[in-house]
Amino acid sequence: MNYWTNLFTPETFEAFSRSDRTVSGFRESQRSMADKVRVGDKFICYMVRMSRWIGVLEVVEGPFTDRTPIFLPDEDPFVIRFRVRTIAWLPLEKTIPIHEPEVYSRLTFTRDVKPGGYWLGPLRRSLVKLHHDDGVFLEELLPKLQNDDRTFAIDQEQYKRALKQRIQRPDRSVAVSVPDDKLTFPEEAVDASLERESIRIQATLCRIGEAMGFKIWVPPADRSRVAELWSPQAGVLLDRLPLNYDETTLDTIKRIDVLWLKGRAIRRAFEVEHSTAIYSGLLRMADLCALLPNINVPLHIVAPESRREKVFQEITRPVFSLLEDSPLSERCTYLAYGSVDELANLDHLPHTTDSVLDEFVEYAE
Repeated sequence: MNYWTNLFTPETFEAFSRSDRTVSGFRESQRSMADKVRVGDKFICYMVRMSRWIGVLEVVEGPFTDRTPIFLPDEDPFVIRFRVRTIAWLPLEKTIPIHEPEVYSRLTFTRDVKPGGYWLGPLRRSLVKLHHDDGVFLEELLPKLQNDDRTFAIDQEQYKRALKQRIQRPDRSVAVSVPDDKLTFPEEAVDASLERESIRIQATLCRIGEAMGFKIWVPPADRSRVAELWSPQAGVLLDRLPLNYDETTLDTIKRIDVLWLKGRAIRRAFEVEHSTAIYSGLLRMADLCALLPNINVPLHIVAPESRREKVFQEITRPVFSLLEDSPLSERCTYLAYGSVDELANLDHLPHTTDSVLDEFVEYAE
């Protein structure tokens, strides 16, 4: 029996709490990960944005595909589903913060991390196998919390900000946030060391794409710095884009930090963010979607783990959620620096397709 992460946002936490709690769903891109789950395995549930443990579910059937909306109105993206038995599901005031000493000091991925250090580990995405000791500990702890009188203070203002609102587009409702620009995030200063790290990640993305058999585009202004860390085989790094678009569209595409191409088609596009605002990469992706509304290319914002929540807040601003064709958050995902390094270290990378990225990216909702 294995333990797996099951990440909820405040919206999906509330939706699941209102349901009969017999079905848990995941995105279609996580099908290959879901196929590893067996009947009798446990989902350890965690609420992102609030960093709280919320429940334990036992798998009784699945995975199976069901496109009937259950938790979200209109289109429900969580179509890879499992039937589950609820072992524990905590009301909001009983959900336990990961930083509570009794939890933080016990988990294998937090106990040796100093306060303020990076600890996200297996909580970057759903359907990551937890260390068995962590699973056993949380499976014992959460039902106890459900049955005793303890509560843990909730910052209601933080929860209200984290709980994205839904507004009606002409075709469906979408999640929208209006970030408080006065809020501060635990972000590193934009200095030379951080810029060097972004170039390292840019070069790593190039190396991964080359290993998978793609041609690579890097903006001319970045090439000399990327070349210090990546030496491509002849013909891999393109001198010109083999695309037939108008000048404005081509100029936008040429500025994207890394492109993977196969033949005359873009297969993946990456913006590596090291500025605290996060805006530039999102604006470039939004420009691309506005210029090419029918483009069917996975887009990725690549940023440090410390900026994860900032990316999610910014990508669901109304200006991005109300793009004419579809919300940017449905077309553009977040990829953590740590996930890029994990990808680079995968065994048999030259025999792996780019669909493996779908197991590492994260959606805003």
